[in-house]
Amino acid sequence: MILQYKGISVYYEDKGQGHPIILLHGFLENSTMWTRIKALFLGKNRVICVDLLGHGQTGCLGYIHTMEQMADAVTAVLEHLKLTSYTVIGHSMGGYVALALAEKNPNAISRLCLMNSTYHADDCEMKLMRKRANKIVQTNFESMVRMSVANLFSSESRESNRKAIDMVIEQALKTPLQGYIAGQEGMMLRGNKFDFFENLKVEKLIVIGKKDVVVNGEQIKRDTVGTNIECQELALGHMSYIENYTELSYLLLRFVE
Repeated sequence: MILQYKGISVYYEDKGQGHPIILLHGFLENSTMWTRIKALFLGKNRVICVDLLGHGQTGCLGYIHTMEQMADAVTAVLEHLKLTSYTVIGHSMGGYVALALAEKNPNAISRLCLMNSTYHADDCEMKLMRKRANKIVQTNFESMVRMSVANLFSSESRESNRKAIDMVIEQALKTPLQGYIAGQEGMMLRGNKFDFFENLKVEKLIVIGKKDVVVNGEQIKRDTVGTNIECQELALGHMSYIENYTELSYLLLRFVE
């Protein structure tokens, strides 16, 4: 389905009945990443997947897409659907957007899951990597995307997940250059959301990967000790919905139910 928003098309899927679950994909991903996860919920829940700004079938608003701007576009979809209470699960960048969405609509959130994501802002090293990537993609887009996606998987799982990696790359390459640059620029502007996340009065789950090279899982484990944030660590990398599908499925079903 398509919603016209600020002169662009925002693509979303809306299936099932019951308490709504909002699924927000990561950088260089789109709604197709949720195919297997979505099937877990459809028996009891209404599931809404949204293509974020500059990804999938959703257009670009500029060369900087802040997490707040992405959350505004998601909010437009949810208001169009007249939803007032929902669970949100965000993978990677989708987790950053989920936090921005929760800031805008704190009373509407019933549960919030950050999946291979974080409430931390980019450190100086990560910002520098994003700036370099935005320069490289302007002349070597395909090579940069292929390398970036492969690096999201742990070294142990790359061989066993070769077909899945090829599928992720195929979808990633559909991301327009403008969407790539705007997403990276927006992620660099994020602030630290730990205090907000800790104080949010909802059920909270953060899923980390032991071999994740993007998210600092050890810091998150230290941060969440003694808090009301449930932290669960899975064995492999950043792409838990592929690398640790069985374990992740159990965690998400338990969290939602």
